[in-house]
Amino acid sequence: MSSMTARRHRCGVHIIGLLIVLSVIQGSCAGDAVSLNNDNINSVITTNDVVFVNFYADWCRFSQILAPTFDEASRKVSEEFTEPGRVVFAKVDCDSEVTIASQYRISKYPTLKLFRNGQMMKKEYRGQRSAEALANFVRDELKDPVVEHSTLAQLDELNKKKRNMIGYFESKESENYRTFTRVASLLRDDCSFHAAFGAVSASERTGGDNIGFRPPNTQRQDVVFMGILNNFDQLYAWAYDKCVPLVREITFENAEELTEEGLPFLIMFHHPDDTATVETYTTEVAKQLLPEKNNVNFLVADGTKFTHPLHHLGKSVSDLPVLAIDSFRHMYIFPHNIKTDLGVPGLLKQFVEDLHSGKLHREFHHGPDPKSPDPTPTPTPPAPSPPSPDDSKAAKEEGEEREKREVHLPKEPETPAPEELQKKQQEQQQQGQKQTQPPESMFKKLAPSRNRYTILRDEL
Repeated sequence: MSSMTARRHRCGVHIIGLLIVLSVIQGSCAGDAVSLNNDNINSVITTNDVVFVNFYADWCRFSQILAPTFDEASRKVSEEFTEPGRVVFAKVDCDSEVTIASQYRISKYPTLKLFRNGQMMKKEYRGQRSAEALANFVRDELKDPVVEHSTLAQLDELNKKKRNMIGYFESKESENYRTFTRVASLLRDDCSFHAAFGAVSASERTGGDNIGFRPPNTQRQDVVFMGILNNFDQLYAWAYDKCVPLVREITFENAEELTEEGLPFLIMFHHPDDTATVETYTTEVAKQLLPEKNNVNFLVADGTKFTHPLHHLGKSVSDLPVLAIDSFRHMYIFPHNIKTDLGVPGLLKQFVEDLHSGKLHREFHHGPDPKSPDPTPTPTPPAPSPPSPDDSKAAKEEGEEREKREVHLPKEPETPAPEELQKKQQEQQQQGQKQTQPPESMFKKLAPSRNRYTILRDEL
């Protein structure tokens, strides 16, 4: 093959490869969602700022309904955002791409997941399933995650109910700020991100660029990041710890999402005006239960809104605050006085440990577990002295007299056989369980609806 022919061949290969890539991005029709598979999923996800993915199955009725709507939303957004690398709507046929479905733990169809900068967001889309609603969701995700401020006074007026992350930078073109915006894009659902630049932020940059976290309900009590500003991993880990609270609030809007995580709830129902109990609960969870953060969801709930679970616990708004565990089978009330005992060291930890050990369920049915026997040894009585001949004669006569009396007494009933005794105990236990069944889980009923999804796991 001549050099000219070789160059033409290579050129042809490059053109064909480019056409293949373009066809993947454009989909079967211009603007339709891109089909992802093992060959292209990594490149599509990592080369676009935002990727909105529909995990579906052709046989699923809800997937069939959503498919044309999702493509329509894709066309709307692609017409507005034409810059390469900004946004892509994509879809995965989970029957064909089993590995991908397993990798992202898809448990129902259709599932809509968002990827930012190559990373899948924990929250999935659960809003209205119209083309305009889907398009608006993605439009919001494409907005700048960092709010720029022209004066420092504006930073004193931030929403105090939110978790605010504030950066002071010399330039928007700096590597420090690019790292900050990358972290902001991933945590924008959990924190509000703000920045000031140049002369505006000069008084806050006496030692160079810096980033601070302002907790809710505080004024200028910022916690300063002490790591390397342009180290993404360090900054993200620090910001995640500040932005994602250990104790979260459950609402009717996020209940489905929290329920789908599959972890038991330790939930404090409180009156919205009772901030003191919530603060004590949050403090004690951090002190006693931090190692349990991957095993239990720590939550607070407005008891004036979540009256239905309270009712099933035999409580009402007048009983607030109420602390309970929802195991997704049953609900159990904290067995101590919340107002006086919540801060007692170890009580909250023991409550959760009793859930794990099965003690809560066991004691609900059968009453408190028997206490362990006193380890103090029983003193051995002194050995009796040998009887005298007169004592032996008297004992013999007493025994003969007792035998005469016992002949006329009714016989005691025979001890039942072990099998009969066990059967009788089981019947009593079953009868007791029917009478003392703990309240069933109320929050499990807020899991994803079978009228909206094809559920793949029976336990949901």
